[in-house]
Amino acid sequence: MRLLHLFMRARRFMRAMPIVAAILSVPAAGLALPTARLLASPTAPGQVSYFHQVRPILQANCQGCHQPAKPEGGFVLTEVKRMLAAGDSGNAGIVAGKPEGSELISQITPDADGRAEMPKNAKPLSAGEIDLIRRWIAAGAVDDTPQDAGQRVDAEHPPVYSRQPVVTSLDFSPDGRLLAVTGFHEVLVFDVEAAAATPAGDSPKPKMRLVGLSERVERVRFSPDGTRLAVTGGNPARMGEVQVWNVADGSLALSHPVSFDTVYGGAWSPDGKLVAFGCTDNSVRAIDATSGQQVLFQGAHEDWALDTVFSPKGDHVISLGRDMSVKLTELATQRFIDNITSITPGALRGGLMAVDRHPVLEHVVAAGADGTPRAYRIHRHAKRVIGDDANLIFPLHPLTGRVFGLRFSPDGKRVAAVGGLDG
Repeated sequence: MRLLHLFMRARRFMRAMPIVAAILSVPAAGLALPTARLLASPTAPGQVSYFHQVRPILQANCQGCHQPAKPEGGFVLTEVKRMLAAGDSGNAGIVAGKPEGSELISQITPDADGRAEMPKNAKPLSAGEIDLIRRWIAAGAVDDTPQDAGQRVDAEHPPVYSRQPVVTSLDFSPDGRLLAVTGFHEVLVFDVEAAAATPAGDSPKPKMRLVGLSERVERVRFSPDGTRLAVTGGNPARMGEVQVWNVADGSLALSHPVSFDTVYGGAWSPDGKLVAFGCTDNSVRAIDATSGQQVLFQGAHEDWALDTVFSPKGDHVISLGRDMSVKLTELATQRFIDNITSITPGALRGGLMAVDRHPVLEHVVAAGADGTPRAYRIHRHAKRVIGDDANLIFPLHPLTGRVFGLRFSPDGKRVAAVGGLDG
């Protein structure tokens, strides 16, 4: 079923791929694309597999804080050989054959009060998960990762390109000095003045390469004050992730795994404290950008939620997705308030993919498969009547293909829309 899900996602993605004019290229020596992960041979009965059983537990619960981009405590838990090394405490993460002498076991085992050091600020691992890791270490901590499991890409092994990567998102810093552009497994940050001064025929050099866990990066957004970058993405059909990076030094401040599929549409609250995003489980969520604590969960969508934005005051979240609706949710109560768009069948043709709000007014612009961006009021000012579209202000100029992105200008006087051409 998972292979079928990946195949269907790939078909939808190729059909939806926008025509992109490449304005940036990254110097390269050879193409480094992810190879297909082939399943290893089944383990013997009772034997614990690192690749199939232990690795997914660490990926979902531990690697956010223990990866090359953020080796908290000096521990990196993305490779078995790195787990054998000592961290800042002087103790090895794992000691093959000796669970009780392994720092990892000490950190994940709850105390008498049911609290564990790891995962940090999260629910402890279950007894079954701890037992699997313990048994794997006791049996020798064998790394059974297949040779053809794919090339490793991380902060110590950045991607190498021979052509422009697919650009799914880009964003200028509030002062216009930096441009963040998505790539494979990373976000590239360019100094705009330095890039403009690059001699003709040469490729501009990125100021920073922010390489994280997510293979597929869907959205990059500067915080309102420009000091941080929010990145949403994940590994399709395996993991979703929200990253928060410090712009000053390129350090990873937060890696928050969430759901079991790529997440979309990351958006900052106006005060820069929260990040909202949509999930393929039809939910819309928001987390604290510092701690990763979830502060909003809304399950009113009937299909994937693909984009989000906060209201100008930050007290509501506006979301949309493949269910052809734009929805309004109150942040404080996590309560779904209303459909901003009409619920009349046929009012919208196809799913919605992009939304942005006016910088001051309680207005949003939304667009998607039918190619027509539409401006809406966020809050209803008229009595609901079946068949109405009372929040619609007016449609904007249509594109010939589906719309993938929308942005208001900082003064709110213009809207930029980007999309495909005739499919």
